Amino acid sequence: MSNFRAIDRSTGYLLPPAVDEWLPERHLARFVVEVIDKLDLSSMTRAYRGSGSASYHPAMLLGLLVYGYATGVFSSRKIERATYDSVAFRFIAANSHPDHDTLATFRRRFLEDIERLFVEVLMLAREMGLLKLGTVALDGTKIHANASRHAALSYEHANKLEAKLRQEVAELLALAEAEDRSDVPDGLSIPEELARREDRLAKIGAAKAKIEARAKARCAREQAEYEAKLAAREESAKIGKKPGGKPPAPPAADPGPTDQVNLTDEASRIMKVPGGGFEQCYNAQAVVATDSLLVVAQDVVQDSNDKRQVAPMLKKLGALPEGLGKPESLLADNGYFSEANVNGCAAAGIAPLIALGREQHHPGWKKRFAEAGPAPGNPTPMQTMAHRLATPEGKRLYALRKQIVEPVFGIIKSVMGFRQFSLRGLQKVKGEWHLVTLAWNVRRMFALMPA
Repeated sequence: MSNFRAIDRSTGYLLPPAVDEWLPERHLARFVVEVIDKLDLSSMTRAYRGSGSASYHPAMLLGLLVYGYATGVFSSRKIERATYDSVAFRFIAANSHPDHDTLATFRRRFLEDIERLFVEVLMLAREMGLLKLGTVALDGTKIHANASRHAALSYEHANKLEAKLRQEVAELLALAEAEDRSDVPDGLSIPEELARREDRLAKIGAAKAKIEARAKARCAREQAEYEAKLAAREESAKIGKKPGGKPPAPPAADPGPTDQVNLTDEASRIMKVPGGGFEQCYNAQAVVATDSLLVVAQDVVQDSNDKRQVAPMLKKLGALPEGLGKPESLLADNGYFSEANVNGCAAAGIAPLIALGREQHHPGWKKRFAEAGPAPGNPTPMQTMAHRLATPEGKRLYALRKQIVEPVFGIIKSVMGFRQFSLRGLQKVKGEWHLVTLAWNVRRMFALMPA
């Protein structure tokens, strides 16, 4: 005989009458609500006029966004749908259903406030005994922009298109002025075709202007590096040491043929991605605390190279509230190595452990257990770091880098599913990365809480 549970879809309540009874006591949605209730949202609430139809409270909208990003739901339309389909979203929304326009507008409007709330969440983690700033690790990851690399226009191709369009404009004008109209194809409207090409020429001209402006900005940055290299070679020559290699070439102010701009999101850049190939991306940076794996500082940059990112991240670490403490050591891979970066860490009172070169896979036991040798007398910051990296303690500490920041990026991308920004433009993307890392921190805090 069969023994099945009865199927009854006509009961008075499909869910308990109280929204508080819909979820188990230990649930991420409950924790998100508890965390947001402890944050200062006064700047958000003051931004509303207080007249007209009643608005959804910022605490509820922020809770939906944070829980959405923490569980892999980033689209405002999908979050709206989830307030009907998901018990957890329904709990956060208190059985209401804000539409996707309201959610999207709220996200765009309060990106700067979310940056401030990110620090408040860190302070809350500190109060809960979940965060300790001792050793931190810095790394970056490429995240796709909300734009296709096929929407990029190179300077060389822009010049070719411009020349072609100007030639077509001249042909159309000649056709319009000709007395013999037999050459005009049926259905051809010369004014419409001219207007279409003039519009495209204007857009190509604007794109070329942006590429040329970028080239000038790049030249200004590289000029300082060029002059520093020349000065270093002159100093070497003064002390009788022959400079190695060829003299550096001066930077070019004009754009190269491959310089390009993306017509969908001009702030994004073509970057090399893991596994080979190039995609339209941003470079997302994060500093992660060793013990808790909480992100304590972050940024989004347009440089594919990480070499220039140490100084900005040190500045962000220095701006954190004193109550969070101060990092003692900074771990980073070879992509961040330069003498200026090592000196910058030392000046900030943080001991750097930045790889001097690319690490060898599977080193022999002799290399792993080799003695560091005596410490140099009156060492420079570079010599101090090099000696520390050679000590057993330095090797052990640096070996932690791969299990600190890289798992955070892996979970954000593969578990939370955040592989592409939803917003466009550098400032908006920075704000969205704050929202992503804030959601990660809340998710991580929930995991660190005792059961």
